[in-house]
Amino acid sequence: MSNGLARASVRFRPASFVGTLVALLLGAAVVVACGVLLQTGLTAGVAPQRYTGAPVVVAADPMVRITAKVGHDNETRELTTPERARTDAALVGRISALPGVAAARPDSAFPLPAGAGTPALTGRGFAALGIAGPADQLVEGRAPGADEVVLDADTARAAHLAPGAKLTLTAPGGTGDYRVSGLAAAQSAGPTAWFADATADRLSGHPGRIDAIAVQPREGVDRAALVAQVRQALDAQAPGTKTADAKAAGTPAIGLETKAESGGAKVFTGDGRGTVEQPAIGEARTLLMALGGSFGGYATMTAIFVVMSTVALATGQRAREFALLRAIGATPRQIRRTIATEAMLVAPVAGALGILPGLALAHWWFDELTSRGAVPQGVRLDVGPLPMLAAVLICTLAALTAGFLAARRPAKLRPGQALGAAAVEPGHPGKVRTVMGLLFAVGGVAAAGFAAALDGMNAANTALGVVMCFMLAVALLGPWVARVAATVFGAPLRAGGAPGSLAADNTRANARRLASAITPIVLVTAFCGTLLFLQSTISHATGVNVRDGIVADHVIGSTGPGLPAGTADRAAKVPGVDTAVGVLRTAAVYTHDMQLGSATALGVGGDPARLSRVLDLGVRSGSLADLGRAADTVALDATLADALDVKVGDRVPLRLGDGTPVRPAVVAVYDRGLGFGQVLLPRAVVAEHVTAGYDSQVLVADAPGADRTAVAAALAGLAGPGGATVTDRAGFVAQSDKMMELNAWANTVMAGVLGGFAAVTAVNTLVMTVLDRRREVALLRLAGTTRRQVRGMMRWEALLVAATGLVIGGGIAWTALVPIARGVANSSPYIPPVLALPLAAGAVLLCLGATGLPARALLRTRPVALGAARQ
Repeated sequence: MSNGLARASVRFRPASFVGTLVALLLGAAVVVACGVLLQTGLTAGVAPQRYTGAPVVVAADPMVRITAKVGHDNETRELTTPERARTDAALVGRISALPGVAAARPDSAFPLPAGAGTPALTGRGFAALGIAGPADQLVEGRAPGADEVVLDADTARAAHLAPGAKLTLTAPGGTGDYRVSGLAAAQSAGPTAWFADATADRLSGHPGRIDAIAVQPREGVDRAALVAQVRQALDAQAPGTKTADAKAAGTPAIGLETKAESGGAKVFTGDGRGTVEQPAIGEARTLLMALGGSFGGYATMTAIFVVMSTVALATGQRAREFALLRAIGATPRQIRRTIATEAMLVAPVAGALGILPGLALAHWWFDELTSRGAVPQGVRLDVGPLPMLAAVLICTLAALTAGFLAARRPAKLRPGQALGAAAVEPGHPGKVRTVMGLLFAVGGVAAAGFAAALDGMNAANTALGVVMCFMLAVALLGPWVARVAATVFGAPLRAGGAPGSLAADNTRANARRLASAITPIVLVTAFCGTLLFLQSTISHATGVNVRDGIVADHVIGSTGPGLPAGTADRAAKVPGVDTAVGVLRTAAVYTHDMQLGSATALGVGGDPARLSRVLDLGVRSGSLADLGRAADTVALDATLADALDVKVGDRVPLRLGDGTPVRPAVVAVYDRGLGFGQVLLPRAVVAEHVTAGYDSQVLVADAPGADRTAVAAALAGLAGPGGATVTDRAGFVAQSDKMMELNAWANTVMAGVLGGFAAVTAVNTLVMTVLDRRREVALLRLAGTTRRQVRGMMRWEALLVAATGLVIGGGIAWTALVPIARGVANSSPYIPPVLALPLAAGAVLLCLGATGLPARALLRTRPVALGAARQ
């Protein structure tokens, strides 16, 4: 019986299941998209290109790891180094001496900015020629000497250069004139310049350290034997581990162990060699797993929440149908089985229909990340069956659960009382539902309070959790919320005449129906508000910091990889210049609460005593003048210093960008880290530990009475091969942290995905509630209410839904944002009208449109026919 009823309901009353189908489809699409991104993050990789001919590649391990002993278990956490990790060049000799090795070629790459008549090049040592294969060889001339260079044939031809020609090249290690000694085969990797090995070691900016070693076996030695020999040699040279100072690291003393030297040499084979070629794959994996996992988790919870809400609404609207079945003798088990069968008929179909939109969303998302440089070219989206199966399964289970919960009341009614009880809305929510709602509300308040005690990063990670707690509380306490809203807005509604009075009475009498309409609006407002206003708060605080912190008169930037070495020194000699300080942007890794984190950092060149003439970072304690007085000094942003529990005079364990451990002494703590850097280090300390040792900018302060225009013109004359630009202090923002820009984009996309999903669901829910009121509208029309009055009633109800949803959703977003804003930006949330007003207007228009259009459709039908229509 139950199966037949379910099939008949779906077949003859498809309109009743359209809303459920739409919610399930959208939920499946979101789950599929996030699942595909997560799967891609777990499997991302690229096939080797340059190292195809080398079966074994030795390179530094690009991960920093910590191992924490919690109880009897060891937990390992890892983070990709922000800069390229490198290994000791002395390993080349050790590996070359192995019996199974025919050749071990060192390989390093460093950028050479475009110069007069030459494009941007990649610099390498001449020993690396031949790594790309037998065709990678000298085709004309000879190997380079100390002041010579070999160019690839295509580049030389395009630049009209031949052996014997001279050119000027700029590298991280300095600028010089070189004579072309020969030409090499064209390079698939792009324009390349080979220097004598000793020269390349100096120009690379990281002498004694190389990117990788390409290992070739002797004849008759297979890859497995070669790998075993190389690993044995590396293990013999590998450093041990040591226990970190947990207190100094800001971590509870629970046996935290870290490798004494991250970036230790590691053997790469197969597609792992592609990771050595493109180390950015590690960061891409982390980003994809964060988007697909963390955001995907919240998105999945939201999808389940919305699906269950919609299914419960659709099931509740059929209370009279279930009551009739009970009245004619159907058992509670048959009612529940009917609903379960309906879910099994609709949910898998809806989940399957959501796969293609989900894949389209994943492809768009992935392409955007690739175009923004967050994912390296060559990485492909991994579309497997698991995300699709998970989406169908999740939607089916959510529909089943929601249907069973919604069917509890009609299934428990006595047959003789079923029809009468179904005609009246329940007076109050059940005790269990009320208690659970209160618990989630208390949990949301507690989570927000807990977040207030966390540092900015950890507080930000709790934001969506706080929102989810409050959202569950609103869903469970929806009828109470609706009654309170109806009471608060009742008097203003009655001031609107007959339509307003009808709306006030209707909303108070049908609190459950109103709650179903309010919840999606709260969802839209809370999610969009939290994500969008978080970014606006950070952007606003960054702008304020930069405006107040940059006291330099000029900012020299670069359109290339960076500014040539010595730019700051040359700028300081320009007439009218008082101070010129170069800053090199990088990052540092720290340990906090058994987690690894990455902080933006600046390597500051020149005399630190003159730093205050170009930067006012709001020093809280200590002095920036002491920065660089010794090699092991550091200045920290106050937020980071508080998180790590360090103060001036303490030593703080950090990792430089390539993973090299350092333990500098804190000489200053400052407030304006946002927009500049959370860590300030002497440039000489970080220069050898970055991917490319170019200054990002040079900050210039004019001498008293100097002509600013004349100084700017003179500084512009310094523009050389690096493509230097001279702007005022506003130009500093143009070189802001790329990760901040990426986070802003990611937050906007997340707001669009979750907000769009919730908005469509809100429309779906509102349309379902209006269309379910056929008989109510017919009765009002037969009682003499005009079409205009009915439309007015619907408009007032829509405004009530919008106002309630905006107030509650806005309150949830504000509660989640306050601890984050204080932790990250040390300010209150910044809500710009340009974002807040469109969000509020969109919610109002959404409610008006989703109620007005179906109401007009109902009013086109004659009242008698409308009242007799099938529900």
